[in-house]
Amino acid sequence: MRLSMKSDYALRVLFTLVEERGRGPVPIRELAEQNDVPKRFLEHIMLDLKRQGWVRSLPGSKGGYILDRHPESISMGQVVRLFDGVLAPIGCVSISQYEPCSQQHRCRFRRILLNIRNEVARRMDGASLAEVFAGAPVRQEEVFSSDFMDGGGI
Repeated sequence: MRLSMKSDYALRVLFTLVEERGRGPVPIRELAEQNDVPKRFLEHIMLDLKRQGWVRSLPGSKGGYILDRHPESISMGQVVRLFDGVLAPIGCVSISQYEPCSQQHRCRFRRILLNIRNEVARRMDGASLAEVFAGAPVRQEEVFSSDFMDGGGI
């Protein structure tokens, strides 16, 4: 699974709004700069987040965006599905965008990809913005753990 830029940027901005919760609206310019997101692209993302009722915009010189729902009520799975549509790695294990495959009756690796879909969905749907925000950022050593160093393409 690989997140689209839209999902990545939306999550960055949502976590910024979780961090700024209770301090007032954050201007879109500041959200764009702080999260290294092109402002024009962010405007479209913010409209989608607003349509979901997850953020609210406040007009005026002291306006900007605030989180409009409790961070406990928004999961990473919801955000990714909004922008990417599915969490499944391939179409023949997707529920909402199922694509039949001529080999599915005999495919051996489909089982692994189904298990991956289920695990990703379980973890993403169980990860609220509040819970994830409370965690620590990933350290560089974790990314390059010796347990996975032989896994080229990870």
